[in-house]
Amino acid sequence: MHTDKKLWDYPKYWAECFGASTFLPTTREEMDLLGWDSCDIILITGDAYVDHPSFGMAVIGRMLESQGFRVGIIDQPDWHSKDDFQKLGKPNLYFGVTAGNMDSMINRYT
Repeated sequence: MHTDKKLWDYPKYWAECFGASTFLPTTREEMDLLGWDSCDIILITGDAYVDHPSFGMAVIGRMLESQGFRVGIIDQPDWHSKDDFQKLGKPNLYFGVTAGNMDSMINRYT
């Protein structure tokens, strides 16, 4: 009989050898300091990036990093231009997108 694997039973992704970064990179320069040529996953959020468990993008990013993925964050991108979306390059796996915790109308008018 086949039993389902638990989430933490899967082998970690190859980038585990890099260890945990002190801060998930938000710029190309921060990626270079970590020795990364690319990110496996890039998370895009409408919120400012704060590396704290009260911010969903930080929780998701750190959980993915704990599984060995190289995770980058693009926070509060200028949606009028493609430049912010290209600043970390193309991810090896995927972009993850969320509007963030703050309502867009509040964010726009404050």
